[in-house]
Amino acid sequence: MRCTLLVAGLCLATSVFAQSDEAAVYRQIKLPNGWSLTPAGNNAITLGDLPLNLAVSKNKKFLAVTNNGQSTQSIQLIDAAKQKILDDVVIPKSWYGLTFSNNDKMLYASGGNDNWIMQYAIRNNKLKLEDSIALGEKWPVKISPAGIAVDDKNDILYVVTKEDNSLYIVDLTSKKVTEKFNLGAEAYTCLLSDDKKTLYISLWGGDKILYYDVAAKNIRSEIAVGDNPNEIYLSKKEKYLYVANANDNSVSVIDVAQAKVIETLNAALYPNAPSGSTSNAVALSEDEKTLYIANADNNCLSVYDVSTPGKSSSKGFIPVGWYPTNVKVVGKKIYVTNGKGLSSMANPHGPNPVAKKQAVNYQKSDNETTVPVQYIAGLFKGTLSIIDEPNAEQLSAYSQQVYNNTPYSKDKELNAQGEAGNPVPMKVGEASPIKHVFYIVKENRTYDQVLGDVKNGNGDPGLVLFGEHVTPNLHKLVNEFVLLDNFYVDAEVSADGHNWSMGAYATDFLEKTWPTSYGGRGGTYSGEGKREIANGKAGFIWDHCKRNNVSFRTYGEFADDGKANIPVLKGHIAPYTGWDLSVRDTVRYYQWEHDFDSLVAANALPQLCTMRFGNDHTEGVRKGKPTPFAHVADNDLAVGMFIEHLSKSPAWKESVVFILEDDAQNGPDHVDAHRSTAYVAGGLVKRHFVDHTMYSTTGMIRTIELILGMPPMTQYDAAATPMFRCFTTQADLTPFTHLPANINLNDKNVAQNKLAEMSDKLDWSKEDKIPDLVLNDILWKSIKGEHAETPGPSRAAFIKQSEMKDDDD
Repeated sequence: MRCTLLVAGLCLATSVFAQSDEAAVYRQIKLPNGWSLTPAGNNAITLGDLPLNLAVSKNKKFLAVTNNGQSTQSIQLIDAAKQKILDDVVIPKSWYGLTFSNNDKMLYASGGNDNWIMQYAIRNNKLKLEDSIALGEKWPVKISPAGIAVDDKNDILYVVTKEDNSLYIVDLTSKKVTEKFNLGAEAYTCLLSDDKKTLYISLWGGDKILYYDVAAKNIRSEIAVGDNPNEIYLSKKEKYLYVANANDNSVSVIDVAQAKVIETLNAALYPNAPSGSTSNAVALSEDEKTLYIANADNNCLSVYDVSTPGKSSSKGFIPVGWYPTNVKVVGKKIYVTNGKGLSSMANPHGPNPVAKKQAVNYQKSDNETTVPVQYIAGLFKGTLSIIDEPNAEQLSAYSQQVYNNTPYSKDKELNAQGEAGNPVPMKVGEASPIKHVFYIVKENRTYDQVLGDVKNGNGDPGLVLFGEHVTPNLHKLVNEFVLLDNFYVDAEVSADGHNWSMGAYATDFLEKTWPTSYGGRGGTYSGEGKREIANGKAGFIWDHCKRNNVSFRTYGEFADDGKANIPVLKGHIAPYTGWDLSVRDTVRYYQWEHDFDSLVAANALPQLCTMRFGNDHTEGVRKGKPTPFAHVADNDLAVGMFIEHLSKSPAWKESVVFILEDDAQNGPDHVDAHRSTAYVAGGLVKRHFVDHTMYSTTGMIRTIELILGMPPMTQYDAAATPMFRCFTTQADLTPFTHLPANINLNDKNVAQNKLAEMSDKLDWSKEDKIPDLVLNDILWKSIKGEHAETPGPSRAAFIKQSEMKDDDD
């Protein structure tokens, strides 16, 4: 019998723990978002970048995985009994769709935005590409096959799509599309009934399950389910259909014959929890008495007794890896794909000089060695956890581990960590002396890139690109107010970064689709309110303000060309230039200043103002455009001028400014790829203070919410540590005086060389339309020298709560 030993409170960012069948020792791996892992299981197979789907052959001999991340995409074939990878084939483009034929001789896989289905023969335990079945022309034609179902008997393939929201029916003999049916919204997956008469479809963007009648060629039934339904599981004899609903932490149980939901299972760790569990996969035990639900953002499986449909009950939870995306059961073993693997890590080789070798489809020869590329979008490799089905005693221990790993609780929604009398209240609704919050979002820098030269902080000077000479005002801010050297963004890139920064959450749609476009495989930018399915159930901070009668105004954030990206911002947009690298941030500052002064004069200053200063993104060394130093110095000057003007206004005594980067993708950091810069300033902010507390994007949002008297939006801001240690009850209203730029803001890139040519070919019209891995390489070489190498790797190290000290300088 396995002995379970829980070591609580051990916060180690280490390699994966070891387990055997006889004993298990769990090390708690702390993630940069404040959550922890103690993955169960007696084995963990390293997979590829972002495994999304796990298929099981009909004879249970094989498993197949599709890896759909930003870097190399692949299809892997695994021996289920030996727990060994048999084959690993690179695929140019892929996304989710994966199924074995009924005779287990073929494997069908979605070819992503190439808009075809790859047909692999399984021979001698290897995958051999037999054919590709085209649904249409390649991207930019919008199709994007997702879920796949095959009818071998009638030689028919069914494919549902997420870009043109359709069902495609393919004749496998001719390899031609014979029918196309519009579904009305983005689809995720499909399952075919045993009698081949009904195709069950999950409508990801439509919050429905559809019954497609094969003979009648129409939708026979539509069943409303939860928010963002994705994976579905059909019980034996097709009595019940289980539907994972990602955005409301639930599973809908459908009586198939009646075509109605008979119960909804809450998969979260607490009843009535806000969104944040991200239930995105389901599987039944072989006796069909137990349901396993993969909660991606809770890093666990929720376990339900479903032996009496309609009267199901929770049995507990099982800890798994980071962001579980799929779960399957074979015999007495549970298989789980962990989309982000088992740990976060440092990326001192972030802008790697050999980054060009990581272009899509690159394969190095057997005798070639390279320095690992450490671009955050492709840095974390997925794993396959293999877990013995637990007995009641083991499940109890597992459940306790899950709760110990989880910083969220129901109590934290209304009662936050803090101290009595602090300007950041501990209880939702308590008054704060701060009446106006200014929340500024910048673009894509790590801590070491900008503040690695600050002596009082945990920085690596060797990784500094934009140090004090380039950013004198940012350095003055951290010296005069608070230095935060243990701050982490929740996002990987801007596509999810702005949603995390404004909504404390990124939906499963956003997390699973942005790597496609960032890897140069087609797709669109769905963040910042651009696509409804990518928006969280609670909306964004402005929706939250409206619900709680808090006044608000936005300056460029979620507002392009003066137009609102989301309905709540209509009528709340200031005259201000959004994303446009040809416009200086100092110009944006003057736009804000004019608007701010008029609001103050009219006594109409909103409680929350969100603002975008994004030119620290840079344009690489694009000829004729501002140099990287000029761009970043302009951004720095705009921030300094902003703080000075606010500090000399009558609003200063009741104001606070929070500044962060939406993500940290554009550079290296010796602690973790998610570590970034953050700044706090105001009359009630401590002076000359170093705060080593582990904070996050959602912790900053929670601080804003508490100041403005609002509850959290999701489990993530509810769980995050508020930034109360940055504040004092003793006001210091001394104005801030900005420093002039040390860099000529008119400096332009003049060289006509390979780096300039690379920069000129990139698309700068919107953040992250350019491949940031390439931009990182350009910046590093242009600043450090063409042949400069980055320092050796360092291990991630998060500061434990017990070791944190608040140091007044």
